[in-house]
Amino acid sequence: MTAGALGTKLVTQIGIVVKDIDTVSQSYADFLGVERPKWSWTDTVDVAQTEFNGQPSEARAKLAFFDCGQLQIELIEPDEHPSTWREFLDEHGEGVHHIAFGIQGMKDKIAVLEGGHMPLIQKGEYTGGRYAYIDSSNQLKVLIELLEND
Repeated sequence: MTAGALGTKLVTQIGIVVKDIDTVSQSYADFLGVERPKWSWTDTVDVAQTEFNGQPSEARAKLAFFDCGQLQIELIEPDEHPSTWREFLDEHGEGVHHIAFGIQGMKDKIAVLEGGHMPLIQKGEYTGGRYAYIDSSNQLKVLIELLEND
């Protein structure tokens, strides 16, 4: 794989999979001394066009965000449908799921990473952009999320 394949080394987000977003978000709010953010559902499959392991998925998750300077903490409570979030929770329990990088040129970045034995495992759209989860766990011991805003 090409060194610096992402074009950035700035981590913008840490994603944590949880079983109960209300309880955990209150714990983070208390710890950080901030107001607990409201959580929201990810978009439905018709909007998000979610694919997990190459197949369409109806997976959704509750998301809550804490902005901590350059780094955002994302809490993710998955629904029961197949997704990287559900798989992680079922196999590992609660914990750090991914680190995210803001990038440009999503298709090119995915191709470079796949060429370096880091396959795409889930992708989708959100209002204002798109995301992709890359299985970098063998090399980096954590999944990578690519975020591309329009």
